[in-house]
Amino acid sequence: MRLEVLHVPDCPNLLPLLEHLAEVTDLPVVTRVVETEADAARLGMAGSPTLLVDGKDPFAADGDCGRGLACRLYRDDDGRIVSAPSADQLRAALAGVAPPTEILSAWRTRAVPLNAKERAAHQAILRAFAAAGRPSAQDPAVLRALHDADAIRLTSYGEIAVAYPFSATPTRHRVRIGDRVDVYAMCAVDALGIAPMVGEDTVISSVDVTTGRPITVVTRDGRSTWSPDTAVVFVGADAGGGPSADCCCDYLNFFADRSAGDRWMAAHPGVPGQLISHHEAEELGARLFGHLLDGGARLPAHPGGEPRRSGGE
Repeated sequence: MRLEVLHVPDCPNLLPLLEHLAEVTDLPVVTRVVETEADAARLGMAGSPTLLVDGKDPFAADGDCGRGLACRLYRDDDGRIVSAPSADQLRAALAGVAPPTEILSAWRTRAVPLNAKERAAHQAILRAFAAAGRPSAQDPAVLRALHDADAIRLTSYGEIAVAYPFSATPTRHRVRIGDRVDVYAMCAVDALGIAPMVGEDTVISSVDVTTGRPITVVTRDGRSTWSPDTAVVFVGADAGGGPSADCCCDYLNFFADRSAGDRWMAAHPGVPGQLISHHEAEELGARLFGHLLDGGARLPAHPGGEPRRSGGE
């Protein structure tokens, strides 16, 4: 997805728009200065600033004649005039055109803690899950900050319930790490992200939610074999917004084949998303979780650093 913001020189409303975009996506944003009415008409600039998503204005109104180089104003959800769309309005606009994989990637990227203390605690929690199948104790204040960022989820008693990709309670996605410990993943994509994150072999045991048919993904030395080899993964999310655990984890599942996934999608029209292949699902898992232990103590990488490849495709 390509994001571009058209604006006149020294536009006072450019910064608010860019700040709101940064809240909802980690995708790069190109800014372009427009200085003539002819260029404004050619580029589709309906006032400054104008956001284009893959060349289209998601906030264009029916019958809009265009405002060229004039200042562009927007209306918030209550109808008030504002200088830029809100983060929620931008999130909704991007969700209408962005591939689900990019939405999920941006969602999880925003949840990675940047504060050094929080990042160290986050990595310690992940390493404890990978080593023993359960989280380690941490400063309650740090845990609350990680919860607020959606890096983890806490119970009402302040205990760790989720540290993506891990779940502290059983789910339908069980992962055997290095033939020594069993853990549970929040979703199919999380399960696929564990091997690249910890640098160990894994065996994922899951099921097709429509039939109960077992699905297994075995990763050895960076190579994955799927059984059945027709299996696919659904990537999508509830449009309501909120923590990943509430809005998408229950929907990111394995299906034995595309026909099973298509039937599930037809029965759940309110959950936007798509079916992706072995390779796409593995790449997404690696992109979301493969970097989380970088900069901290982590288990050895796959021998030779070979790229992950999936069998049976």
